[in-house]
Amino acid sequence: MKNSIDPFTVEVIRHALTAAAEEMSFVVMRSARSPLLREAGDLSSALTDHKGDLIAQGRDIPIHLGVMSFTVKKFLERVPAERLQPGDVWFLNLPEVGGNHLPDVKAIRPIFLEGRLFAFAVSLAHWGDIGGAWAGSYFAAATETWQEGVRIPPLRLFTAQGVDQEKLDFLLANLRGPAEREGDILAQMAATRAADARLVRLCEEHGAATIRAALDRLDDLSEAQMREAIAGLPDGSYEGEDFLDDHGPGGQPAGVRVRIEIEGDRARFDFSASDDAVAGPLNTTPFVAMAAVYYAIKAVAGPEIQPNGGCYRTLEVVTRPGSLFEPAIDKPVVGGNHETSNRAVDAIMRALEPAVPERLTAGGSTTAGILIFGGRRRDGAMGTFYETHGGGEGARAHRDGMPVVRVHLTNTMNTPAEIVEAEYMIRVDEQRLRPNSAGAGQHKGGAGLLRSYTVLADGLSLTTMFERRVVPPYGLQGGAAGAPFRVTLHRASGGSRELSGKENLALAMGDRVVMETSGGGGYGRASPGEE
Repeated sequence: MKNSIDPFTVEVIRHALTAAAEEMSFVVMRSARSPLLREAGDLSSALTDHKGDLIAQGRDIPIHLGVMSFTVKKFLERVPAERLQPGDVWFLNLPEVGGNHLPDVKAIRPIFLEGRLFAFAVSLAHWGDIGGAWAGSYFAAATETWQEGVRIPPLRLFTAQGVDQEKLDFLLANLRGPAEREGDILAQMAATRAADARLVRLCEEHGAATIRAALDRLDDLSEAQMREAIAGLPDGSYEGEDFLDDHGPGGQPAGVRVRIEIEGDRARFDFSASDDAVAGPLNTTPFVAMAAVYYAIKAVAGPEIQPNGGCYRTLEVVTRPGSLFEPAIDKPVVGGNHETSNRAVDAIMRALEPAVPERLTAGGSTTAGILIFGGRRRDGAMGTFYETHGGGEGARAHRDGMPVVRVHLTNTMNTPAEIVEAEYMIRVDEQRLRPNSAGAGQHKGGAGLLRSYTVLADGLSLTTMFERRVVPPYGLQGGAAGAPFRVTLHRASGGSRELSGKENLALAMGDRVVMETSGGGGYGRASPGEE
């Protein structure tokens, strides 16, 4: 059956599975309570087979989707398949269970067909608060994971009979903004239920045996395509490195290093030479390192390849215990999810510059650019306004970089000023392209963003979590670097100062926060007079 299924049926099933994953994301965005999910879309959706191998994903956030390639497999090591029942929805956020950082909470629903476990639906959503020492759960001075929030091992919050209210109440009692968190939890549950219905209907239309055969065929096709893509890269050994600005208050730069070995249709990515785990919250997990590799190699070698369990069989990723990418379980990791991961991608890109410069993008604003305002909302409830900020894309061999986009592993949207002002005690005073931020070159980098916020009440807090403030986006092939990231606080009481990339502080009414994101690096040397 595996080899006899016709290609038209395979394509119909492939698109149906992708549509089911896409629908999950739409369900969350249409029903979640937090602006971070319904407006910015800081979420991802995926389907796996009964073993946890990826079979479909939404067009969401690359770092999430790479991580979810491992989440269900690690979940099944803790919760054996025989414990699962129709109607279950389990929630978890442990970094060591195929995860990344505590705010990214996964909802996992087992999908049964004719009484047998057939697949899993996975909805990942970034919760605006997961507890911990600081509003928004980004604690710049964190030295251990428990300061970053509530650690949720696999926890069954829903069964076929409905919500387990005692467990839900216990969880919500430890989070800021419990009403908003409950709404987001229900949205994730609804998304997995929609996927369950879609997949059952698909099996009714084509038959479970046909679906299984199509999944095997899609895995084999993706593996063959990835092997062909890697074979198109020059054989050899390539090394690249990039640096984190710091890892928290008083922290020093930290190096991310990769050695890439390409031989025929296989590739090996070794991060063992990266620096040791740091005291602050810029550590991450081996799953994030793998997600960075999966994204980078697809972007460079095979962007059209269907991502699934077969796509990455020909790739090997190595991390070193005790390093940034494989820290002890007690180390903080909240910022490593989107900052250290992007350093890994940039290190890969720089390593491949001698091999395929025409396929690469110069350094961009490869940081989530996070500002988090915490405090009372306009309705009096506790809340957090969590915003990621895009910047300039790096230039390429044949075009300029785009202005104000999310680069590489981030893929969220901005929260509209009208939503910010309607729900929070904040005013957006200005939003425009940042002048003189693009790196010069034969092709220029994209411009960064300038956005200004004014605080309208006392008692708010601010968290910064961004990179590219000290180490700017690099140019390629002689192009100039883009302007570095900058956030400036203007106090209503007088005085101004530039904020560090990892900081927690209290705000007062009338304070103004001006954020200027990085510009993209240039590609190729600029002509005389254009530098």
